Amino acid sequence: MFENLSDRLESAMKKIKGYGVITEDNISDVLREVRLALLEADVNYQVVKEFTNNVKEKALGEEVRKSLKPSEVFLKILKDELLNLLGEGTSEIETKKNPTILMLVGLQGSGKTTTIGKLGNLLRKKYNKKPLFVACDIYRPAAIKQLEVVGKQIDIPVFQMGDKISPVQIAKEGIKHARENGNNVVIIDTAGRLHVDEELMNELKSLNEEFNPDEILLVLDSMIGQDAINVINGFNDKLPLT
Repeated sequence: MFENLSDRLESAMKKIKGYGVITEDNISDVLREVRLALLEADVNYQVVKEFTNNVKEKALGEEVRKSLKPSEVFLKILKDELLNLLGEGTSEIETKKNPTILMLVGLQGSGKTTTIGKLGNLLRKKYNKKPLFVACDIYRPAAIKQLEVVGKQIDIPVFQMGDKISPVQIAKEGIKHARENGNNVVIIDTAGRLHVDEELMNELKSLNEEFNPDEILLVLDSMIGQDAINVINGFNDKLPLT
């Protein structure tokens, strides 16, 4: 997918390099190539439309018209907008509170549990934290066991109360356990479904209302493509994703 995207963008770049003047007509061809490249890479149509409109608006602006090398200015605009689309900066995890509460949410099979392991390891090494994993996925067979295996591999404790108690109660006891045992970060593993549904959302909303987590992180499978937009909207409409 990335190779195809690179090839198409390269082809678009070659076209623009020959232009001495930037006009609406000649950039239309280039933007068409860019649009197709992004759509073939499974980027959401609305995102592509917004992206190409932004590029076009800036490319036809004063800066490009007055430039001695308009093609180079256009390439810079395109590059800046691509970086903006992909997300330029990094976001630091909130770690100031004691304990800091992180809640990971996502669909079933999105990789929440393994991400929790990576996150716990990162927080311990980079921020010198002492994490505790709390097993609140009481529905998926072996979900608790999987979290325990992940915790054991990286030597991070896992708090669990089996699958017969409500996730809210488990989280409550887990946070209490963290305070008593000097764990300054609590990472809550929540249940997922195959799709966004009301039952899942109500449970996550209850956890959020009860504990007001410092971070609510949505985990997505990187292969999901443009369906990511539907999943993001489904969760973001009901939860204050950070």
